[in-house]
Parts: sequence; C-alpha cells; structure tokens
Amino acid sequence: MKFQNTKYLYISTILAFMLIPLGGLTTDIYIPSLPAMAEDLSVPVEKVQISLLLFMVSSGFSQLFIGSILDSFGRYRINIFALITFSLASFIIALVPEIYVIYLMRIIQGITVSLIIVGKRAFFVDLYKGEKLKHYTSLFSIVWATAPIVAPFIGGYLQVLFGWKSNFYLLGILTIIILIFELRFTGESLQNFQVFKRKEIVAVYKKMLGTPDFYLGLIIIGLSYSLLVVYGMVSPFIIEKVYGFSPVVTGYSSLASGIALMSGGITSKLMIKKRLFTKINTAIILQLLIVFAMLTVTSKYDGLVFLLGFTLSLHLLSGFIFNNVYAYSLQRFTTNAGIASGLTGGGVYVVSSVAGYGLINLFEIKDIQTFALVNFIIVGTLFVTILLFRKASMHQRLEASSQVG
Repeated sequence: MKFQNTKYLYISTILAFMLIPLGGLTTDIYIPSLPAMAEDLSVPVEKVQISLLLFMVSSGFSQLFIGSILDSFGRYRINIFALITFSLASFIIALVPEIYVIYLMRIIQGITVSLIIVGKRAFFVDLYKGEKLKHYTSLFSIVWATAPIVAPFIGGYLQVLFGWKSNFYLLGILTIIILIFELRFTGESLQNFQVFKRKEIVAVYKKMLGTPDFYLGLIIIGLSYSLLVVYGMVSPFIIEKVYGFSPVVTGYSSLASGIALMSGGITSKLMIKKRLFTKINTAIILQLLIVFAMLTVTSKYDGLVFLLGFTLSLHLLSGFIFNNVYAYSLQRFTTNAGIASGLTGGGVYVVSSVAGYGLINLFEIKDIQTFALVNFIIVGTLFVTILLFRKASMHQRLEASSQVG
C-alpha cells in the first residue's frame, strides 16, 4: 500500500512519532521493578540488569545492519512483522517468568524494535524534504525523551499495584493497538528501492563509518545517552536500597530525569538557528562544571536531593547536546536514509550500553560518590570527543567548499 492522500500521511506521521520512543519505553518501564524482579526470580541483581544490556546490545547492533534491508525491501511489511513479534515476546516474558527465557525475549525485542524505529526514522527522510525534514528530525530526540518521562512513572505504579509482569502485559497490549492503526492507515513510504547488492552496500557502510564527523557524532550521542543508562541501572538500588524509598519514588525520579532530557531537546529546538558548535561547546563546559561540583559536594553530603539536583542538570544538558548532534548525523547522508538511520540509532545503543554497563561493572556503583565519579569520566570523554568532532566537521566543510569552488 502506497500513501495516496494527505490524510493518511498525517496519521502515519503521528504513528511514526508514537513508535520512535518504543526502545526507551521497553527499557525504562520496568526500571522501578528491577529489585522486585531479582527477588521474585530468585536471581542476583546483576542478572536482572543483564536483561537491560541484552536488549540494548541486540537493538544497537541490529540497527547497524538493517538499514540496508529496509532500503532494499521497504518499510511497511517489515514493520508489521516486527510489531507482531514484539508483542508476542512481551506476553511470553510475563507468562514464562524464567530468567533465560526473559533474556531470549529481550534479544528478540531488541531486534524487532530496531526494525520498527529505524524504518520510522527513515520514513521522514522518505517523505519530507528541506526545512520540513529539518523540523521533524529536530523533534526526534524530544519525542524520544517521552519514554524516560512516562515509562518509569507508569512502571513504578504498576509495580506497586500489580507487580513487574504488568509492565510487559502493557507493552504487548499497546503494541497490538498501534498495529491495528498501522494496518488501517499506513503504507509503504519508500519511493525508490535500492538494489540489494552486497558489495555496494558494504561500500556505503565503509564510506559512512569512514567519515570522521559522522562516526564522532555517533560517539557523542552514545556518550550523552550513557549518562541516562547509568542512572537508569543504578538509581533503583540507590533510591530503594540505600535511601529506603519505594519504587514509586524511583519512578518519579526517572520522570524528572526524562523531563530534564526533553527540556534540553526543546531548548535545542528553540535555538535551531544558532551555530552548532557555539551551542554544544557551551553545553559541555557547563556539564564539566556541574560534574566537578557533584564530585566535590557529594564527598561531604548525601541524599536524594543531591542525587537528583546534579543528575537533572546533567541530563538537561545531555538532551541539548544529543538533539543537536543527532539531527546532524541523521541528515549527513540523505541518499541512504535507512542505513544512516540505522547507524545513528544503533550507535546510540552500542556506545551507551558498552560505556554504561562497562563503567557500572568496573566501579560497582553503590553510592552517590561513585556515581559522581562515573559521571565525571563520561563527561570528560564527551568533552574530548566534541573537540575532535568540531575539528572533523570544519575539515569536511572546507573540503566541500573546495569541491564547489
């Protein structure tokens, strides 16, 4: 089915925006339930955290490669298949509460979410051009930030009222509802199908991943998101086990984190006409000052107020940096929108999961001071990467100008 009128295009655009946050929703909704899951499944906390890691790694790595499939075979049928499979996996997790079954289903969910969101990001490049495309891509991270806002808030209440399984029942039901609307109102957005030739596809990947400003941009957005990954994994245990609060409080703290992330994205959207590096240079310097203050203050003071105060400030600035560089990366290669979308989205999950989970296991974060140290390491690495990104971007612009001349 092709898009035939503006009515279907409008509804399909709304549905695309609804599905873009699915990856975050799938991870964040059960964050307040992590301690309860560990207890109910009679496994160590670390084993439950692995379910988050498996989703992120499978989603990230699959996004790196499925763009070429979507560019060759289209978006629509693959999206429908992925929605059905994702829903079934969600119900199986709830109905078969065994840790290794959960691992397998989380891997399946990671792959299907990749198929869905890469196709939906490419949808905008398929059907919109110029300022309209720039407008929509600048909204991606804002829309994406709805998951960290809504999901833990809902998940905290579901955990208290019905237990952790209800999170996955909800995911399955929501996916079925969206599937019905997709079948009724959407269609194939890809206008020019690329011939699936392995050598040509490999050449495209090499070109993109060999472009310094592009791959450095992927590292920047991944590191920015890793601040949220670390917080999401360790906050339930600090808030509930160290400070003694309920899962609802964990949900509210994640809600505040998500609002901070979205606020950063909205601020970036409002400043869309400002120079890119003026914006992100200012943001990273502010992050460095905040994380240094966090290290200093938390060496003497502890508590939820200090944890949230510094974390929300860092996440607001992360949302600001993420939105700017994310839009830059998506629009870097418009000819192969599916591959560019996959590499961009996959880069976020691969870099953030490797950096986040690696640091969590290296430092065994059990208190606010260690959490502050890990944040300092991430922000310091982000600062160096932004310096390299600026140099690479300036070099690319000079090359483009010389070719035009």
